Amino acid sequence: MDSLTDHLADLVADVDATLLFSPTSSFYDRFADDGVEVVVVAPENDVDAETFVELPLPFDNVKDRIRFGIEGAMDEGLLSEGDEVACVVSVFDGGSDAVIRVTVDETIHTGIYDLFANSRAEPSVIRDVFEVAIELGQKGQKGKPVGALFVVGDAGKVMNKSRPLSYNPFEKSHVHVGDPIVNVMLKEFSRLDGAFVVSDSGKIVSAYRYLEPAAEGVDIPKGLGARHMSGAAITRDTNSTSIVLSESDGLVRAFKAGELVLEIDPEEY
Repeated sequence: MDSLTDHLADLVADVDATLLFSPTSSFYDRFADDGVEVVVVAPENDVDAETFVELPLPFDNVKDRIRFGIEGAMDEGLLSEGDEVACVVSVFDGGSDAVIRVTVDETIHTGIYDLFANSRAEPSVIRDVFEVAIELGQKGQKGKPVGALFVVGDAGKVMNKSRPLSYNPFEKSHVHVGDPIVNVMLKEFSRLDGAFVVSDSGKIVSAYRYLEPAAEGVDIPKGLGARHMSGAAITRDTNSTSIVLSESDGLVRAFKAGELVLEIDPEEY
């Protein structure tokens, strides 16, 4: 019968890379001469690792943390499909206490990393807006499908390239996305036409905005309508990110620099 030591040896045998999630300097040094590529995944490169992937959000869920780290490493060209990876993570407080072996495949590469790590707005703001869109997609409004468009970041330019469709309920307020009460307001206002505009720091600047960027040269998948077109176009003309919930197919899509970077089914998220 195999011993526990044998089983653990099999777990890390022949891996192509080791991902260390937020290691201490002393722990990182133990892997430096291991002969396997070591990638540090952490909020900051405090250990001066040669290969580093930024982890802009804490991700309390270990599975989400690992998926995010692997996707970031794929974006950086450090991992590719078929690689075997040993992920050293902390499940409980107090340092690295678990090793999880993962086979890299393209299903991990969703676009989430690029959305959170490489957007102008704070990652936590992108996450909060994204989660509002996901919840709207899951529950709708009073049981009915609903569409919504959120433009996040570079709010000044976005406002200059749009016009109001109605009174702005957030004009004199200082509310931020992520507050549970504010999120309820966003879901309620999503029933009406127009885009929400959210600042880099999460302040809700406006609702009911009609976006007016030129659509020429913007290429979006066939079958997507005006909401997606304007959402994509505004990100080409500004340094913003658009998160769009489709009323017709219920998918959440994100656009940056005029291109589709993410497409997710809220029911599978």
